[in-house]
Amino acid sequence: MMRSILRPALLIVLLAASSASAAPDGHEERGQERFSFALIGDTPYGSGANSSGDEGKFVRVIDDINQDHNVDFVVHTGDIKTGSSLDTDELIKARFTLYQGFHKPFIYTPGDNEWTDSHRPKEGWYNPLERLAFVRKIFFPHPGWSTGGHPMRVQTQAHDAGFGTFVENQMWVRSRVVFACIHVVGSNDDLDKWTIPGSSTLYADWQPGQKEEYDARRAANLAWIDKAFELADEIHARGVFIFQQADPGFEFAKTDPARLIFNEILDRVFAKTIAFGKPVLFTHGDSHYYRVDKPALDDAGHLIENLNRVENFGDTNVHWVRVTVDPDSRNVFHVEPMIIPENSFPH
Repeated sequence: MMRSILRPALLIVLLAASSASAAPDGHEERGQERFSFALIGDTPYGSGANSSGDEGKFVRVIDDINQDHNVDFVVHTGDIKTGSSLDTDELIKARFTLYQGFHKPFIYTPGDNEWTDSHRPKEGWYNPLERLAFVRKIFFPHPGWSTGGHPMRVQTQAHDAGFGTFVENQMWVRSRVVFACIHVVGSNDDLDKWTIPGSSTLYADWQPGQKEEYDARRAANLAWIDKAFELADEIHARGVFIFQQADPGFEFAKTDPARLIFNEILDRVFAKTIAFGKPVLFTHGDSHYYRVDKPALDDAGHLIENLNRVENFGDTNVHWVRVTVDPDSRNVFHVEPMIIPENSFPH
């Protein structure tokens, strides 16, 4: 198909056009206007007996974001449930319905708790590949569109030749800033051994389709990173925002087991960030620790000054992060933790 071989210049035109006339909420590419978006992830984390009131707290987050008229869209970095609850069809559908309570576009990348870890006894001994297919079916019903109360058009990697499965890898442009999500998950990016159904014993080897899924997804993610920065160069973007679910272990040495599986992704992001030379905000969830920092060093051990990392709140810390984009600012991205007073713990 013609759209499978889009050249960068044509992609720019389509992205701009799709943000303008086709979006049902009239969402437009508005030059270099300042705007904000909401960042969440790892929430709501509980279910039933494991919830500790998380669903009620999360409803407050939805209400708070909906009342902030400066928020243009909502980004969720994955993990829609705890890793200690059953990974049922009903729960996945219920979470999707809950997120549709956002008035603005909702963009999500899958987390390990909803598919990678579903082989575990507490999650119900599901086959992770079957759960991944189900998550894609429920959360991406119309590839090329976000969900949420007022969906917006996005570019999806599923329209690129050779990557038809990857509906979840999405890209869009706002105020000359490129946004892209890549599907990188915790639990060793699904290379941990799965559990034998009905037991607590792990298989000795990878199971049918497991390594093949990882290889295909890794290739897709690397290609999507390349495409995001290629687009940024073409439109002379002011910044790039990339997000994934997994904490890639910035603080660990490249030889550390906690970092090894993510080196290829990080090396690509680092190289592209250095070449880009303008602000890049790399975002993830996973470890449930809100932070903003400059975590990356180049091969010479020097700080990569134009790369910032932000991690969202998660688990029992049910709050959100407002990211304001000012394309005329030197730093472009401005991060603010939004604490919901009613969700805070008594001290």
